[in-house]
Amino acid sequence: MSEIDYKRRQLLAAGGVALGACLLPSWALASPYKAGSARQISLHNIHTREDLESEFYNGKRYVKEELQKINYICRDFRRNEVANMDRRLFDAITEIQAGLGHKGQVRIISGYRSPATNKALQKNGGVATKSYHMKGQAIDFNLEGVSLSRIRNAALDLRLGGVGYYPRSGFVHIDTGPVRRW
Repeated sequence: MSEIDYKRRQLLAAGGVALGACLLPSWALASPYKAGSARQISLHNIHTREDLESEFYNGKRYVKEELQKINYICRDFRRNEVANMDRRLFDAITEIQAGLGHKGQVRIISGYRSPATNKALQKNGGVATKSYHMKGQAIDFNLEGVSLSRIRNAALDLRLGGVGYYPRSGFVHIDTGPVRRW
């Protein structure tokens, strides 16, 4: 069971279904990720043009080999460096997709970013000095055919961590840091 599912169950048990319905996003109560459900994701890295179809959670456990494939497609393509990505990001993305009825590819704009790449991008502005991308705890993405505002709202409803909205650049940022928005 994911941390999100566990927290949701705790909330519902503590406050009852009525309280849970008030505090959770309307689509979260209909989440397809009940105990024992597998999770699949379809990824496309816009920079490397690589695609990946992955069942990263088989209903009982996270599949190490599949997470390694996800780490690779989310690598810092500028330096070809791979890091372990926080799997909660992919749990969140699959929940966002399910809530929005999206069955297509997740288009990765930026996953892991090495400290060297982050420093180089800072010169152009708009990149945080202590970016969660450098920890493998952030991803910038969009969903083909879904408005960024809908993706942002679904991400905010999850209350997983940070949510950044970049309509001019064509992506939403999510991370597993403190809950905040910009």
